[in-house]
Amino acid sequence: MISTYETIQVEEKDGAAYLYFNRPDAMNALNLEMIKELADSLKAIAMKDDIHILVLSGNGKAFSAGGDIKAMLAMEEEKGFISFMDQINEVVSILAGMPKLTIAAINGAAAGLGLSLALACDTIISDLDSKIAMNFIGIGLVPDGGGHYLLQRRIGQEKAKKVIWEGKVMSAEEAAETGIIDEAVPDLALAVDQKITKWQKKPVLAMIKTKKIYTELNRPDFNKSLELEKHAQWKMRQTKDHKEGIRAFVEKRAPQFKGE
Repeated sequence: MISTYETIQVEEKDGAAYLYFNRPDAMNALNLEMIKELADSLKAIAMKDDIHILVLSGNGKAFSAGGDIKAMLAMEEEKGFISFMDQINEVVSILAGMPKLTIAAINGAAAGLGLSLALACDTIISDLDSKIAMNFIGIGLVPDGGGHYLLQRRIGQEKAKKVIWEGKVMSAEEAAETGIIDEAVPDLALAVDQKITKWQKKPVLAMIKTKKIYTELNRPDFNKSLELEKHAQWKMRQTKDHKEGIRAFVEKRAPQFKGE
């Protein structure tokens, strides 16, 4: 069964749901419409008792290049921007707490908010040719979508700070060595199928119950991280460094930051 929204595609097969970001011409950058449809589709999947596994991936040449910069630039008022951040936080909360086992299957670029969404999954498998980046720093911003908490959960606070501050575009192999993703593989579809087959041979409901317990134990810290990111992001949007980062991005040049 295939369900198609405007920007999200969902296919169900053999007890698993496959959700694809579907803005291939924009490298699956997340705009407001996509965020809303992602929330709706995740809620629908969460309610399905016959689905135990969710695979998150992207149509076209990218998993997701992150938040849609053009869409965010149009949000000049604080109220509208905070509302947008609240919707991002809702999506990542639904995904992180999804009562299913979740796989991020990274094809192509996973950057910024796109990487945050991948980090919200239980397992991250990437194609060898993919590029991984927590690159908010390049436009003078901080990670959102729970990026601080989720990255720290995987690699520890000190390593997470270095990854965030450097904003380096990593190969899939480097990201796996760092611990940001679980596997870098030559055949992504095969690796995902093998993971699903392995899980389906286990008592999957017991696995999901363990996930629910950890979700509840970690929820206060995760929610606090989301709230802190939301307000930090608005504050950073007012800085000269952010404006310079955006100009440099548009003009395809290296930014000249001044700490202002």
